[in-house]
Amino acid sequence: MTMPEATAFVAERVAPAVVGVPAAAPRLEARKAALTVERAGAARLAEIEADWRDLVGRAPEPNVFMHPALMGAAERHCRGLRFVTLLAWRQGAGAPTLVGLWSFSLGAPEQSILPVTVLRAPAAPHGYLATPVLDPGAAEDAIDAMLDFVARDAGLPKTIALDPIAADGEAMAALARVLARRGGEAFVMAQSERPMLQSDLDAKQYFEKAMSGSSRRKLRQHRRRLEEKGALTVRRCETPESVAPAFDEFLALEAAGWKGRRGSAIVCSDSEAGFAKEMVVALARRGDAAIYALDLDGKPISIQVVLRAGAVAYTWKTAYDEAFRDYSPGVLLLEDYTKAFLDDDTVARVDSCAYDTSSFMAAWWSERQAIARVWFDARRGGSLNFFVLARLQKALVRLRAVAKSAYLAGRRLCRI
Repeated sequence: MTMPEATAFVAERVAPAVVGVPAAAPRLEARKAALTVERAGAARLAEIEADWRDLVGRAPEPNVFMHPALMGAAERHCRGLRFVTLLAWRQGAGAPTLVGLWSFSLGAPEQSILPVTVLRAPAAPHGYLATPVLDPGAAEDAIDAMLDFVARDAGLPKTIALDPIAADGEAMAALARVLARRGGEAFVMAQSERPMLQSDLDAKQYFEKAMSGSSRRKLRQHRRRLEEKGALTVRRCETPESVAPAFDEFLALEAAGWKGRRGSAIVCSDSEAGFAKEMVVALARRGDAAIYALDLDGKPISIQVVLRAGAVAYTWKTAYDEAFRDYSPGVLLLEDYTKAFLDDDTVARVDSCAYDTSSFMAAWWSERQAIARVWFDARRGGSLNFFVLARLQKALVRLRAVAKSAYLAGRRLCRI
């Protein structure tokens, strides 16, 4: 595993430019003239996969939730959603070069009661990262051109809601600079951190650093107790032929647990199940999906679905057999695939896809990825309507946080 440098960006609001147009603007406009932006549907996305793979190889921040195969599957199965995928191309003497891809869907913003329609990312269900995929040599130009495309299209909302975007990455830094030049404002509605895996240590060194000796002993005890019950094996599925049935096992295991009882398991929605099945197998066909399973006598007791984009892996979905909860099968499997990631030189880092540090992965993966929920206006100069809307949403987010804190405090008092 390698550790690329990251650019820090944490801000509540990006202030508009206050002194006219920057001196660099003429050069920026000249570069933008060499860019074109198109809106692509499923058929077009299938045509540009080679361009996508080339872009991912150049991009400092790949994002599997922008993958053309994923978006194509979403368009075919999630009929109730309207999708917008923007492609930014740099024109030159030869064939155009893809320098930016950003996918959205039209709908109500997440975690909001406001009756508004926005462009939201990630676009597809069960997506966990909104960061656009950008060529580092054209990031600002591509963002600027894509925002102009949205601003000019009368059929598209002008408010863009990202939930979440990597807050300390190069894309967020480029977006902040572009918005400042355009005289707009970006509102950070919420910020948090999610666990990630990014280390040059080998597995033994990493676990010794990340976990206490008592925690490691506890895991060894759980593993031994399971081995006393039967043959305990780890299975890794990578081919489409092996991934497809393994994903069916995952769906069944998830539905049998608390998500099934709550109605939030993937199979609770026919459209989402169809999308997820096609997407995972399609990515496996391209070498971008794998499934790890911890089997007891050939039956899975824990499953982890992993997606890939370039050198970044994503622990997308996990499920375990609740009958074995006392043995921590999910944590045992995490130990196994963490070792596999650390031993894999093609993996630079692993995104946990968690919303915050409350997930079980936070106890085992010590690295953190800053993430933020961000709203901004695609139009140059912004608008009064957006400013009022964003301030209102910010107030609602704070009110919800206060109510949650009061509720948790009340529950603690009730236990006294």
